[in-house]
Amino acid sequence: MNTPENYIPVLGEEPVFPLVEYANEDGLLAMGGDLSPRRLINAYRQGIFPWFNDDALPLWWSPDPRLVLFPGELKVSKSMRRVLNSGRFRCTRNQAFKQVIQNCADIPRKGHTGTWITPGMQHAYLKLFGMGIAHSFETWQGNELVGGIYGLDLGHVFCGESMYHTVSNASKYALIQLVNHLEERKYRLLDCQVSSPHLLSLGARQIPRGRFLEILKAGGNP
Repeated sequence: MNTPENYIPVLGEEPVFPLVEYANEDGLLAMGGDLSPRRLINAYRQGIFPWFNDDALPLWWSPDPRLVLFPGELKVSKSMRRVLNSGRFRCTRNQAFKQVIQNCADIPRKGHTGTWITPGMQHAYLKLFGMGIAHSFETWQGNELVGGIYGLDLGHVFCGESMYHTVSNASKYALIQLVNHLEERKYRLLDCQVSSPHLLSLGARQIPRGRFLEILKAGGNP
């Protein structure tokens, strides 16, 4: 499939995608299509994810380089270790998925306006949660849900989608619990998608898209 420079393909009804090598320099690969479980699963297995702010026109991305966090490279600061050891928070898994994705959409973020977690996206990921493919890790302070993270589980790679907090360090706490969970189960990596100072401070790093795709295709093999 040859595509002219700056041309972004429009997807049809079948859940197929162009080769990721055709993504533009920003990582945008295609537009359109739906958010059916079949299409979403097919996308993530090829290193593609949706990111947009209008349900009428989904946008599909595969950036190069890719930000990932190898579980064994997690960095936990001394101050965060004190939080972990304080008993201030507790973590659960898949006990409040709907609330986590709703809060990720609703709670304002510094430097951002609006949300890419549209009603259509929420509905789609709730379907994946019902299928046992999407998961959440929740942070509680007492009986109050104060942070969390959610994403897709490919069996050897966890694709992190979004996280939030209403109390300082609550989202970081959930992320650390997720990474510990992945390391215990010998997952290859946590896909963080695009770079951010917060994730870099925790040990995430950029790798070439080609290397990321090799790990996706290799499954659980080293």
